[in-house]
Amino acid sequence: MDRLRVDIARLGARNPARPAAVLPFDLPAIDTRLPGGGLVRGALHEVAGGGMDVVHGTAAALFAAGLLARAPGRVLWCLTRPDLFAPALAQVGLDPDRVIYVEAGDDASVLGCAEEGLRHGGLGGVVAEVAKLSLIASRRLQLAAEAGGTLGLALRRWRRPAEASDFGQPTAARTRWRVSALPSAPLPVPGVGRARWLVELVRAQAGASADWVLEACDEGGRLAVPAELARGPAAATPGRGRAAS
Repeated sequence: MDRLRVDIARLGARNPARPAAVLPFDLPAIDTRLPGGGLVRGALHEVAGGGMDVVHGTAAALFAAGLLARAPGRVLWCLTRPDLFAPALAQVGLDPDRVIYVEAGDDASVLGCAEEGLRHGGLGGVVAEVAKLSLIASRRLQLAAEAGGTLGLALRRWRRPAEASDFGQPTAARTRWRVSALPSAPLPVPGVGRARWLVELVRAQAGASADWVLEACDEGGRLAVPAELARGPAAATPGRGRAAS
């Protein structure tokens, strides 16, 4: 099955002779679920919060920032609302000095700027914060990411409940992720422990869906399996498989 998934992914690439570079999570529980052992760099990936509120939206944004923290090069972050908190990005390993912020007036302008950034080929990653993402728009971003060999992230941010239903519509993204905030890790003393997320791989091209309870990205941008889960029976099962959505 692993060999078949690799072959399918190769047939879907624009240049089948050139193997795709990947950004691994360095967590076998996740990397074994992804064709190639990580996120394909020259491709588009979707990330969304597990709910409409700010807490889940923040978890999704920090998940994306943690990924980009481990991708070398400058990051182009295109948005309509200038509400990124630089210390929070630094906390998950993304140096704010590496980020080029583009504030656009609407989603269409965000998508246009992101496409140009992806085609440039000299960036470590590009983020497009959008509420809606059509199949045509996502296909343009996917083709631009392939042309530039750049990691593209469509960070879905919704202003109204009706917009959230758009996340279930088909797109050209290679993977689709949903991140929900969970209670933080317990401490033996009063205080706030390391944040925890429910990370769901909702869709993976040539792969299977799964979900994991993980500790949030650290200062190096790396996720971790909670210690009690790593020692328990869940350690033998790298992620709970689910039918693709």
